[in-house]
Amino acid sequence: MPALSPADLLANAPPDADFLRLDDQLCFPVYLASRLMVNAYRPLLEEFDITYPQYLVLMVLWEQDGLSVGALGHKLHLDTGTLTPLLKRMEKQKLLDRRRSRNDDRVVENWLTDEGRAIKPRAQKIPVALLCGAGIGLAELQELKVIIEGLVAKLLPLQHGVHVDEKADAESL
Repeated sequence: MPALSPADLLANAPPDADFLRLDDQLCFPVYLASRLMVNAYRPLLEEFDITYPQYLVLMVLWEQDGLSVGALGHKLHLDTGTLTPLLKRMEKQKLLDRRRSRNDDRVVENWLTDEGRAIKPRAQKIPVALLCGAGIGLAELQELKVIIEGLVAKLLPLQHGVHVDEKADAESL
């Protein structure tokens, strides 16, 4: 789908539209939902002494053990500067081992330890507890995932910045 121009957007807006009203923003409820989601996970993860980002790393490694820092970063949309300290903490907790690749010593692979693998069976209850606690059934879960994944797909291309032609933008307003 081609990008929407400010003129196209404004052509369909009510004459009294105020694009700076908090209640009319998409970003705020998404931000709030993200914060509330992480906060809801916190008590469920306490038993394992892990944070939500560590839980995400574990889920990825449970699916495919031995991933490089780069592959983990790609899957989780995290840069190495954010991911490396997180992985080092997990290594200190004995959840994973960080090892140089046999094929390329510039690449660090991340392998679950017995302790990291042992969490998985006990962690099976976490998503179920969260969904039940929030009153979200499986059908609603799938609907929400489709909508959120659609939003993510639209926002990913903007990660290098939104470039708006200021002159054209000013003419539209």
